[in-house]
Amino acid sequence: MRNQQAAYRYAKSLMDLALERGQMEQVRSDVKLMLDTCAASSDLRVLLKSPVIRADQKQRALNKIFGGQVGEIAQHFFTVVTRKGREQLIPEIARAFEELYLQKKNIVICQITSAVKLTPVELEKVRKITSLRYPGKTIEMREMVDPAILGGGIIQI
Repeated sequence: MRNQQAAYRYAKSLMDLALERGQMEQVRSDVKLMLDTCAASSDLRVLLKSPVIRADQKQRALNKIFGGQVGEIAQHFFTVVTRKGREQLIPEIARAFEELYLQKKNIVICQITSAVKLTPVELEKVRKITSLRYPGKTIEMREMVDPAILGGGIIQI
C-alpha cells in the first residue's frame, strides 16, 4: 500500500512537470517505453529491485538502456527516483502515470477479448454502447484474440 502511494505521488509530480512544460505526449511516450521495457526484461526488474547494486550503478544502467530514447524530463525523472532510492517503483510509477493521463484526457479503455478477430462493424457497435455508458469520454478500443474462449467475448472497461 505504501509503495502504491509513493508511486502515485511520483507519477503526479511527473504529470505536473509534463503539463507545466507542455510535453505531456512526449512524457507519456517515454513512460510507455519504460513500462514496456520493464515488462519485457526480468533482468531490468531484478536490477531495479536489487539492494546490492548501488544507486549510481542503477542510474548508469538506466541511462544506457533509455539514453537517446527518452526526453529530458524522463532522464531527470530517472535521476530523482534513483537518488531517492525508489527505482524499484518505476513500473508502478509508470502505471500510475498512465492512469492519471487517461483521467486527464477523459479516455476510457475498452478491452475486448474474443475467440476470433471482430469485424469493424462489431467493434463500432461496442464503441457505441460504451460511449452511451460513458458520455463525454473518448473510448480507446483494445482488441485481443484468445482462441480458448469458446464463443462470444469479454468486454472490460
